[in-house]
Amino acid sequence: MPTVSDTFNRDALRLRALSGSSSKQSDLTIPSTGTPLVALPGGSEYHVTVGYGTPVQKLTVGFDTATAGATVLQCKPCAAGAPCGKAFDPSRSSSLAQIPCSSHDCPFKACSGPTCTIAVTKKGTVLVNATFVTDTLTVAPSIPVNDIRVACLEMGARTTDSSSGVIDLSRESHSLASRVVLSPETVAFSYCLPWDPATQGFLTFGATRPERAGRGVTYAKLQRNAGRPNLYFVKLVGVSIGGIDLPVAPAAIAADALVEVHTTFTYLKPDVYAVLRGNFRWWMKEYVVAPSSGELDTCYDFTHLNAIEVPIITLRFEGGASLELGIEQMLYFKDRRDIFSVACLAFAPAPTYAPAAAVIGSLAQSETEVVYDVLGGKLGLVPNRC
Repeated sequence: MPTVSDTFNRDALRLRALSGSSSKQSDLTIPSTGTPLVALPGGSEYHVTVGYGTPVQKLTVGFDTATAGATVLQCKPCAAGAPCGKAFDPSRSSSLAQIPCSSHDCPFKACSGPTCTIAVTKKGTVLVNATFVTDTLTVAPSIPVNDIRVACLEMGARTTDSSSGVIDLSRESHSLASRVVLSPETVAFSYCLPWDPATQGFLTFGATRPERAGRGVTYAKLQRNAGRPNLYFVKLVGVSIGGIDLPVAPAAIAADALVEVHTTFTYLKPDVYAVLRGNFRWWMKEYVVAPSSGELDTCYDFTHLNAIEVPIITLRFEGGASLELGIEQMLYFKDRRDIFSVACLAFAPAPTYAPAAAVIGSLAQSETEVVYDVLGGKLGLVPNRC
């Protein structure tokens, strides 16, 4: 488990990058977050196994709903001395096609030469050699999707965990999500993020709508953001704790909320967070207060207890969807394998550089199926699915 400081630092890197404030704009459009690069430690926490190429090369990859429009793979050749066993080998695939530099599918404005390739250098040393190609992606059990665009990261690129890359599930036209064949009866994709690292969740494509399958679901309206069209936003319209609405004017709570897989904590407008924190402390006044942990400033020591009662926190969204957070979704435990340890309220005030006034992080989403009905312009929530 990463420490609170590590997690906050990663969240900050992620949110700065998504807002476009992490670095000066350049012609290199490979996303700086959600990729298997060491700049984002632990970023690819949720993994699935897919196949890429012909014959299929099985790869363990992360997935990301907020990339800049590129599925990314670590590819051979690798840097001298670097581990290369998890990398995709383009030379073994008969279905791989190079994207010409002149193609509209090549995102490099500074591209020159026959293929869509660019090198990232520092002091004359090539750090990453990136080439855009297309090939066949196979998802379980054996469904091929042809001509998926991938950024092959060669040379110095390496993963920080067991993954070989990251699948793009953003709203960008080249993402895997945009290639799913849809009907009025199906949704683009859905996932359920497991709370416990020892358990499994799932990622599905083109599945039947949950209400058609007899599962209870509430839907929020997907919002469009002209400045960040690739991302998924909903509108937060209400927050309650213990079944009682926060004493904050609805207009003050209302905010575009980014639904995010690689940001751990949930961020609210500072004034709204302050009221939530005050109310939560009142509900928890019988418990032993623990020192703050990094920027998490509401912590409790549950050691030596055998029962804990916490008030349910509910986030409500425009369209009728609601996300009810139990103890596992609202608290960040120092030892996730033991809830009778030290835990902190997993909320914080949204930083000024965040791409939205609110961010719904992965911890709050855990154990809920999050349904991306892109065709219908809705995001669904099905509780207790993994």
